[in-house]
This record gives sequence, structure tokens and C-alpha cells, in this order.
Amino acid sequence: MHALYISLVSEFYKSRKTLAFWAAILLPIIICSLISFGFYYDAEKIIANHYPPMLLWANYSGAALGVMGFLIMPFYVIFMAFSVNNIEHKNDTWKMLFAQPLNKFSIYAAKYLYAILLIFICLFLFATLTYTFGHILQVLIPKFNFNQYNPSNILINSYAKLFLASLGILSLQFILSLLWSDFLKPMGIGFVGTIMGIITANVGWKYAYLIPYSLPTLALRITKVKKGADPLAFPVFTQEIWTSLIYASVLFIIGYFIVTKKSIK
Repeated sequence: MHALYISLVSEFYKSRKTLAFWAAILLPIIICSLISFGFYYDAEKIIANHYPPMLLWANYSGAALGVMGFLIMPFYVIFMAFSVNNIEHKNDTWKMLFAQPLNKFSIYAAKYLYAILLIFICLFLFATLTYTFGHILQVLIPKFNFNQYNPSNILINSYAKLFLASLGILSLQFILSLLWSDFLKPMGIGFVGTIMGIITANVGWKYAYLIPYSLPTLALRITKVKKGADPLAFPVFTQEIWTSLIYASVLFIIGYFIVTKKSIK
């Protein structure tokens, strides 16, 4: 555990000035701010529609989820997975990294966990800022009815599903970024995979859940709930989430063997 902690701290210091690190913080701030400004600017039109509180929160939170889950999130994960390993490729420090008095598994696991941590920070900020900005809008425009419904379940379930669904993409892209040091191959495969995943998910192909890149889109579909229950209180652990976790587990093990061979070159 001590070796893992040291490796995690090392990853933070190496990447704290990179775009992948700051994007985890800036993306939620920028997107949530723009959506909130849009709701503030169009307040009269929104109020005139007389949305019930639950639907108002669904529209507001769905704006961020739609942009992030269907498009930005897959590309961010692809870029971030590349960035975490590119630090070693760019500086040619793989041999130096494994020459440290730390076991190889801790070094590899720290890189992987650090990538997961960046995704978690990004999505946690999205959920937190959505909740916070919604209530700020309520203060600024009292005619809104944000305060009449608690969106915690929507936000927790939605972003938990998005987080878990992204692990399959992360694990695959993590391996690709270990195999290739150049930018074009892993990013190109990720781009094509994301487009293919979005298309297959949206056309309703029954085997779309087997494509890792389609899982975030599938995870955000509204799921049927029991009669009388909150229509937005959908379950988290659905088919696509279990598929993502299986991909993540298998590819994590494969990645470890790849990085072990790399260390002896």
C-alpha cells in the first residue's frame, strides 16, 4: 500500500500541469456555467412553460449529461488515458520508472487508479456544480421552482452510471496508449470507436452493449421503474454497467502484462 501511495503521489506531481488534469476541473465549471447562463438568460421563456419541479431539474441536469455523456466524456477519457502514459513515452522514462525500489504492480496500478481518479473528480464536480448552480438560479430568479424537488437521486445515479460506464473505454485506451507512443493511433482508434459506439447505441442495435465506446450512451437511457416510483430514480447496475466492469477487470490484467514486458526492454 505504501508503494501504491508513493506512485499515486508521483503521478499527481508529474501530471498536475497537464491539460488532462486541468480539464477534469475546468470542463465541469465551463459547461455548468454556460448551461446556467442559458437558463438565466431564457428564464422568462422557461417559466412560461410551467415545468413541474422534477421536469425542470431533468431538463437542467440533462443538458450537462447530454453534452458530457454522449460526446465530451468519451473523448476526454481517450485523451486522458493517452496523457497519463504519454508522460513516460515523451520523456523515455519507462526504464527509469521501473528502476525505482517499488514493485511493478504498484507503479502500473497507480497510473490506472490515477486515471480513474481524474474521471471521478470530473464527474463529481459536474454533479456538485449542477446541484449548486440550480439552487443559485433559484435565488437569482425566485419564480423558478428548483427548490421544490430534490435532484440528488437523479444526479447520483446518472453520474455514477456514467463513471462506471467509462471504465471500459478507459481500460481499452489505457492499453492502446501503452502499446503506442504516438498520438494518432490511440486517438484515431478511440475517435472511430466513439462514433461507432454512439451510432450503434442510438439505432438500438441489440449487441451495442458489447462495444465499450457505446456504454456511456447506453448508460444514460431512461430506464423503466416500478409503478408509483419516481420516474427518474433509475437503477445503476444495468447490463451495460456490468459489461463495462468486466471489460475493465480483464483489460486491467492484460495491461499489467504488457507493461511488465515493456519494463525489461
